[in-house]
Amino acid sequence: MKTLFFTASVVALSFNLGGAFAQDRVPVQAPPTPAIEAAKDVPYPGLLKLSVDATDLDRKIFQVRETIPVAKPGPMTILYPQWVPGGHSPRNDLDKLAGLVVTANGQTLPWTRDPVAVHAFHFDVPAGATEVQLSYQFLTPVKPDVGRVLVTPDMLNVQWLQLGFYPAGYYMRGIQIEPSVKLPEGWGFGTALEKAGTAGQVTTFKPTTFETLVDSPMFAGRYYKQVELDPGGPAPVRLNMVADKPEYLEFKPEQLQAHKNLVQQAYKLYGAHHYDHYDFLMALSDTLGGIGLEHHRSSENRVAPKYFTEWDKNFAGRDLLPHEFTHSWNGKFRRGSDLYTPTLNEPMRDSLMWVYEGQTQYWGYVLSSRSGLMTKQQTLDAIAATAALYDTRAGRNWRNVLDTTNDPIIANRKPASWTSWQRSEDYYSEGQLVWLDADTLIREKTGGKKSLDDFAKAFFGVDNGSYVPLTYDFDTVVQTLNGVVANDWATFLKTRIEGLSARAPLDGLTRGGYKLVYTDTPTEYFKGSETRGKTINLSYSLGITVGAAGVLSAVNWDTPAFKAGLTAGETLVAVNGVAYSDDLLKDAVKATAKAGAAPVELLIKDGDRYRTVKIDYTGGARYPRLERIEGTPARLDDILAARK
Repeated sequence: MKTLFFTASVVALSFNLGGAFAQDRVPVQAPPTPAIEAAKDVPYPGLLKLSVDATDLDRKIFQVRETIPVAKPGPMTILYPQWVPGGHSPRNDLDKLAGLVVTANGQTLPWTRDPVAVHAFHFDVPAGATEVQLSYQFLTPVKPDVGRVLVTPDMLNVQWLQLGFYPAGYYMRGIQIEPSVKLPEGWGFGTALEKAGTAGQVTTFKPTTFETLVDSPMFAGRYYKQVELDPGGPAPVRLNMVADKPEYLEFKPEQLQAHKNLVQQAYKLYGAHHYDHYDFLMALSDTLGGIGLEHHRSSENRVAPKYFTEWDKNFAGRDLLPHEFTHSWNGKFRRGSDLYTPTLNEPMRDSLMWVYEGQTQYWGYVLSSRSGLMTKQQTLDAIAATAALYDTRAGRNWRNVLDTTNDPIIANRKPASWTSWQRSEDYYSEGQLVWLDADTLIREKTGGKKSLDDFAKAFFGVDNGSYVPLTYDFDTVVQTLNGVVANDWATFLKTRIEGLSARAPLDGLTRGGYKLVYTDTPTEYFKGSETRGKTINLSYSLGITVGAAGVLSAVNWDTPAFKAGLTAGETLVAVNGVAYSDDLLKDAVKATAKAGAAPVELLIKDGDRYRTVKIDYTGGARYPRLERIEGTPARLDDILAARK
């Protein structure tokens, strides 16, 4: 007892002393960090030079050197771009920058990373120095789980955004830079940058602004081909292709013609262009990392290796080039006022993504059909797949489209456990349905005399030839729509973008002369999407999507599979007592339509545990498609028809 009392007293005393000591303590302050100068819209004195050696194909390492002129000694801050244009988020690959050494006058300068703005680096310029030199490596991912693969034995993707620094205190458009790149011997390349000259394996480009540089990536490859898509047109438009094998670069005249048609149909739609030249960069590959990314005078596009050689099989997803091309008008030229920033280290805001991406998604489908990249039926089937996906998205009950514009920043496209409930970047395709709704409403109100094409000309067709960004806000969109036809467009848009609804906005289909139905056989587009994604999509029956080796890649919220307790990541081992196969599962789902059919019984493996699950479902196979509404105007057919 005596010992216990003593121990308690000591503890009590220590608490009391601790309280007294705490009152006398002064917190240790962190040392101040150098201030980062706010950007000014004035020219930077001097020309930066950036050289990239991209010849290390084995180790996939880019060696980089950069020279930055300086006007005076003292503290200096350089910035590595943080925000990714077109990615709408602060996700540039700072983690892959390594080996940074800063020198001036032959001496190494110690640098310090800003502890808060970690993309900023501080150092002191010594007296007498007229420039500083940087040397470092960009360690491109050596395998997909590290990041998007940029280098393969036969092609590579140079994204200057990942490779250069710029001095703080200046708008990027006021900083002049001369880039150069060393490529493997004999390789060809495509880029929107203008070539100054080539010496051996090194190509130097004409000086440009840092803003234009980071918006002008390169595809290069052992097997390369370039074709003109608009000879004699108002501005050169080129298709630059790299491929895993040389035979993949062979195409038929009608296939090339569809790409030429894309340019002409875009001009007819928008009534202007906003580039002095445009370069489609296209990788026909399954080894280079997937990408579809817009730029003002170019776009990065990875397509199936047999894009041309198996043309009739690879139409699912062929809206990629029309989508990215449209971004030259929508997103790069016309840009939401809260999205535009003068540097890439200032936060962007994505509130108008339902215009930027939603309307682009709409025009991507429309231009695919008008150009012949997809047939009208393939496009109708693609729209059906979109309509079904968002009409059954449970998350629409709690989260509106506007809030999903924050997803690039919130989720940065990381995989989600319950996408159908959490929602993702739904402003893309639900936005597409909103703009179809608007298009058909304009057509209905004007008796077919006007359409969303008229909005496109009025909104995107101004300042022909200019590629200086022109910003807009919500009111600008509403005013332009009212200039086409008077309507309460503000309420129309806010109801669909900011409101909650259990069902997707499908009035555009009805006014277009179609309705969404489900049948027991998938469309060719639906099957093509499954093949492209290497999945079995049973979203509209059991409520699951199955990936390779029977692994559940998605379980939709509040569906029969969800209610039975299934979760993404689990493996289907057997169906109704028989070893799993894709066809066996499909047959079991079809059989549920029969009278008195038993529940689908699945043997599930979750880690080292097994369990049997019975799914109470009796609806048979269900796949979405569009069906004509007899006796109504086929406005959707007209929307998808080529313009003369």
